[in-house]
Amino acid sequence: MSDNTANHEPGTLSAALDALLRQHARRRQLERGEQLYARGSPPDALFCVEQGIVRLSVTSAGGREAVLGLVSQDQWFGEASLFGGEPRGNDAIAIVKTTVLLVPTVTIHKLVDHHPDYLLQFLTMMGRRYRAILTRMDDTVLRPLPARLARVILQAHDRETRTSGQAETSTLRFSQEEVGHMLGASRQSINRLLKLWEQDGVVSTGYRSLKVRRPDALQAMGDLEGGQE
Repeated sequence: MSDNTANHEPGTLSAALDALLRQHARRRQLERGEQLYARGSPPDALFCVEQGIVRLSVTSAGGREAVLGLVSQDQWFGEASLFGGEPRGNDAIAIVKTTVLLVPTVTIHKLVDHHPDYLLQFLTMMGRRYRAILTRMDDTVLRPLPARLARVILQAHDRETRTSGQAETSTLRFSQEEVGHMLGASRQSINRLLKLWEQDGVVSTGYRSLKVRRPDALQAMGDLEGGQE
């Protein structure tokens, strides 16, 4: 990530702005399953996952949960409510033991007031996140479950390899239940596909973990459109 532009990953900013925000941040430790904020709570801070994973979701009156996305290491989030001045539109919950950085809203506004170019970066980040959600919605309608699952795994694989700087990915934190919620599928359906892929040497699975063995095979499956699930 250059000083002038962020990469295309949702939740990322330029290296300069990222470093500046971290200077003003405080840390909060979350246990697995602990809530960072609830839907309807005030937009009092911008957040970044320093270590771990946070699930962003909404829950219907009937108790059905829809996962909007998973925020992983070095990704910022919570900016939409912060600039809109409206209550949070979703819940944020740690799905593993997680460390989160918090930058108060008042600090963000002061930084933007003195550096208007920072506002453009935040707007760009919001646009990328919105586009990612729309893409996921399109995938749910247009692509079969194997293709959607392959794309989610590849995205996590790519994030991990970029973070580690290694060509070979380390073991990914991977919850079949969480991914099922994200893709609108049951944990059993996710497990069945992973077992088939494991037999073919595409992935290796463990307890709440996964390792990609053949990213090329996942790429081919992720490009599929239509067909049967």
